[in-house]
Amino acid sequence: MRVLHLDLDAFFASVEQRDKPSLRGRPVIVGGIGPRGVVSTASYEARTFGVRSAMSMSEARARCPHAAYLAGRFAVYREVSEFVMDQLRAISPLLEPLSLDEAFVDLGGSDLPDLSPGPVRKLADDLRATIRARTGVTASVGVASSKLMAKIASEQAKPDGMVVIEPGAELDVLHPLSVRALPGVGPATAARLARLGVKTVGDLARITEPDLVDLVGAAHGGMLHRLARARDERAVSTERESKSISVEDTFDRDVTDPTLLAALVTRLAEKLAERMNASGHSGRTITLKTRLHDFTTLSRSATLPAPTDDPRTVSRVASRLLSEIDVTGGVRLLGVGVSGLSDWVQDDLFGTEPEAAEDPGERSAGGFVGVRTDGASGEDAPADAVPSDGDRAGDVRVGELLHETQAWVPGMDVVHDEHGPGWVWGSGLGRVTVRFETAGTPPGPVRTFAADDPALSPARPHPQALSE
Repeated sequence: MRVLHLDLDAFFASVEQRDKPSLRGRPVIVGGIGPRGVVSTASYEARTFGVRSAMSMSEARARCPHAAYLAGRFAVYREVSEFVMDQLRAISPLLEPLSLDEAFVDLGGSDLPDLSPGPVRKLADDLRATIRARTGVTASVGVASSKLMAKIASEQAKPDGMVVIEPGAELDVLHPLSVRALPGVGPATAARLARLGVKTVGDLARITEPDLVDLVGAAHGGMLHRLARARDERAVSTERESKSISVEDTFDRDVTDPTLLAALVTRLAEKLAERMNASGHSGRTITLKTRLHDFTTLSRSATLPAPTDDPRTVSRVASRLLSEIDVTGGVRLLGVGVSGLSDWVQDDLFGTEPEAAEDPGERSAGGFVGVRTDGASGEDAPADAVPSDGDRAGDVRVGELLHETQAWVPGMDVVHDEHGPGWVWGSGLGRVTVRFETAGTPPGPVRTFAADDPALSPARPHPQALSE
């Protein structure tokens, strides 16, 4: 009884419902608003229509056309997350955050003298009550003897519940579940197991380890053999350092103009450098990710002789990598990433640039690929590869494609000189519609303004969050 898993319920959507009274009890979907956007979080009301995370926004709109579709306010989500993680650290310093809304805690590091079910239930109840009272969102909690079972317990507790799996009851809970409940079992592995008649974890537990190794490989087969028997010795890890930092964007339309693509790479490199500076990191391996018009995904990587966080260096390398890819058919996604992270920078990097390499196996969707190449000196990218500082039209186009210059996005906080604080319901055709309400008010009125109305401006978030 030493591992606790906490998961905030439909986190992004719940925060939006908290801060927007008119959306409480209604379907809310948060994610990319553009035609190629993807769902980040769907409220439980939206899930009844089949909307799920990672679903395309176009499919979500077809399934649930009457939902509120919001772009998200990550500064607010981060504030709530930091409070929740602080509450978990107060219980035990042995904390393993998995994302903004999910974490494991090793209760062996807590002050609880007794880790039997009674005291653990009280601790979890108090934790959930504190989170609800202080943030206005709910959490589901699972407690068990291992990370595997604690995660399964929290899934069974959803939404807004708690499940404690007592020692000795693990197999009774685990074996009736689908094999997809185990980490590392995705659709492809589940399909291969189904051909052996394996549908539940109990079915899997009857397969010998050699047979599993033959089917899915040594490491994966051995892991599944252990997990199917509830044998999970993974420790709660307090050191989950970033292995890479990246930025990417999917364009609403395929981009074919080489000059515009080079300008987009430059801007992404600048954003990546901003993230590195904010986190205190530098990196050696620069990677460019491109998804072409036919969904082929290619990654090119190059390694510098020493770490950098300089946007000019990152941009120069990324632009060189872009020049090695045939983009004549159009590009739907670009990303720039850095790995080989360090917390120091060697200044004497200028004039030294590696040659690019392609992972020959990277021909399908996937993440950044780190391929080391030997450094070789080279010249800067051509000066005409990106728009000049005076090319305002080019800057605007880059901003539009990277979704930086759209003034009024659904869900964003605004304030009007006469009507006060509110949030954007929708915009288009030179107009913006605002609902004037906050977390501490009743559902408010809706009014429409010209998009350039000088009385209307973006505002800092105004939720009644983290109340005393």
